[in-house]
This record gives sequence, C-alpha cells and structure tokens, in this order.
Amino acid sequence: MKRVIFLVDMDAFFTSCELTRHPEILNNPAVVAGDPKKRSGIILTANYEARKFGIKTTMLLNKALKLCPHLIIIAPDRNFYKQKSKEVIDILSSYTPLIEQNSIDEAWLDMTGCEKIFGNPEKSAELIGTCLKNELGLSCSIGISENKFLSKMASEMKKPSGITELWKKDIRIKLWPQSINYMYGVGKHTAEKLKNIRITNIGELALSNRDILIKKLGKMGSELHALANGIDDSPVRPHSRDDIKSIGKSITLSKDTFDMEYVKIVLMKLCDAVGMTARKYNKSGHIVQLSIKYYNFHVITRRTTIPSTCLVKDIYSASIKLLKNNWSSDTPIRLLGISLSGFSEENSFAKQISMFELPKIKHYTEIPSKYEKIEDVISSIRNKYGFSIINRAVLMNKSSKNKS
Repeated sequence: MKRVIFLVDMDAFFTSCELTRHPEILNNPAVVAGDPKKRSGIILTANYEARKFGIKTTMLLNKALKLCPHLIIIAPDRNFYKQKSKEVIDILSSYTPLIEQNSIDEAWLDMTGCEKIFGNPEKSAELIGTCLKNELGLSCSIGISENKFLSKMASEMKKPSGITELWKKDIRIKLWPQSINYMYGVGKHTAEKLKNIRITNIGELALSNRDILIKKLGKMGSELHALANGIDDSPVRPHSRDDIKSIGKSITLSKDTFDMEYVKIVLMKLCDAVGMTARKYNKSGHIVQLSIKYYNFHVITRRTTIPSTCLVKDIYSASIKLLKNNWSSDTPIRLLGISLSGFSEENSFAKQISMFELPKIKHYTEIPSKYEKIEDVISSIRNKYGFSIINRAVLMNKSSKNKS
C-alpha cells in the first residue's frame, strides 16, 4: 500500500494564537516579539500582514518598526502557545494516532489507509484544516506526499491555509526548480558549500555526482542527494509507543441542539470512530472522556473509568452515562467530543482465537465475546471496502427516519 504522509504546519502560529484573544490584530500588521530593553528584541513570529512590509522571523524589533511604524507588538506567552500546541495535537490525534511532532507548530501524520474513513488525501486535509479552524480558530497549511521530506517541502509551497500534494512523480516539475536555500535540511553554511560546486537548485543537487557530494559534505552529501531525488524511507515515529496517550474524535454540530435523541446518535458515531481506531492500533483504554461545548462556547470535560476496552458498545455506554449526568438539556450543545485513554502497556485485546485453540484456554473470560467477534468482522469489512460500507443499525434507522 502506498504511504500517505501529511505535514501539518500551523500558519504564523504565535500570532494566530494571539488573534484568538486579541481580535484587534485582525487585518493589522502584528508580531510576537521580546522587549528590546531586555535585549530580547527579536521577532519570533510575524503575521502575514506584517510580512507584506518585509518583516521576518529573527529580525530585530527596531528594524521591523522602521519598516512598519504602526506595527502591533505582543510579548510572547510560551505557556499559552504550548497549551494551544497540545490542543492542535489532540485534534490531529482524532485522525490518526501515528503523529510525530516536529516542532511546537508542525507535525507529521501517517494517514496511510485513512482514506477509507476520511476520503482521499485532499479531502482528509480539508477536514483537518476545517476542524482546526472551527475548534481552535487556527489555520494551517498541509503538505501531502508518500514520505516525510516531500510532505514537508509541499507544506511550504502554498501559505497560508494551503493544501499541496507533492508526489515523487511530480518532483522534476514542482521541486527541482526550487533554490537550494529552500530545501529542508540545508542550512546557510551547507548552501554556500553547494553553491561553491555550482549547485544552486534542488534539481542540480539531484542530478549531481553522489561521490563528489560525499567528498565535499561527508555522509550528509549522500543523504541530501537521496532527498533531492524524493527518497525518504523514514517512518513517522511518535517519540515512543506510549506517546499515543489517547484516541479521540469530536464534531461541531450543524446547529445548536437540545435534542437528546439526536445527541445520542452523534455520540454513537463518535464512539464508533474511536473504538474502530483503537482496534486498528491494538489499543484498549479504561478512561472515557466526554467534551461538551455549549452554544455560548463554554466547554466542560467529564471522564469516567471503566474496565479496559476498545469495544464501541462499552465506550458508548460510558459516554451516555456522562452525558446524562452532566448535561442539562435546556442548554443547547454546539460540539461533542469523545476520547479513550488510560491504555495498558501490553497489547490491549486478544487476537481472534481459532476453534482449534479452544482446548488450550484455561478460563472462560479468555474466549472472545460475541461483541469482539462482531467488531472484528465490522473492522475487516471496512478495511477492505471502506468505512461507510457497513454501519450500526441505530444510525441507519435514524437516517431512514430523517428521510421519511
């Protein structure tokens, strides 16, 4: 199966975070920068309005003010940005648990096989971008390819709020004409060395003599030559398997609602997605968390502990109890979210047992329940034919009623 890797890069992250609490900077040039009196007068992030004046990251604040005297300056709030970064990763985790955070404002996602759930890569990227914008008020640019290097390069090609596909078959046209300074992994010092041997763009690097590159740059020469040719087999690595701390899914409703029956249907859809994802990655958790955002944007989160599971029926049952205990139905709901966490260290659920293995079983509890067998079948069918090919009866019944 062809790999599908996303690089999600948040646009002008620090200033975008500040926009969520300083609406006055909307459509005005603004930067996040330190205080010159404390010798920290460096631009950390400039919004796109400020960049029109030639203001760039790492520029001295005094120089930026000469370029744009009416520039809005906001002192950095690193704890706020860390919290927003965590919220971004939490949302990305609802699309795939295979996430490698590259920095505070960008991450690689292994989306291989996810088209069966979210649609083709471009559609998946649109869903992610829309979700981040609706839930956090933050925009992103997304690069799509079959490896990490090309997806990173793609993410820089169309900003802000861009979605760019850069497959290996496209590199001669889209990548090779780019300046060597543009290439991810090539710093200023390395770029100068390459220019000294008459390599000024990525295509020239790709077509150059590999042995000469190794002689000039050592091992890095070989690595850069491979990247310029679109070769990168490095996997998307969470820092460790234990870094997959939770699997969640949330949705903003089409309109605020008081309708308990409708909310139950939405919860079933969310639990179905969470449970199937947990099963896909062999994860079982004992903490179910419900998130509710009300019509006035007030958010509550409530959690409960249950026996370790990945079964949709167990996650749904716990979420319904949380809902009934914490939602006053006279307050309309805008958003719902469900997550499963508290994963055990060992593999979470038993492998399907053959009938020929039954004599080896010592305890009745080791035999897969009928619910596990049912979800194994559902998962198998969806993996082969797509997520929408089979659905839960309660969802189909509701859909039929809505049409009638």
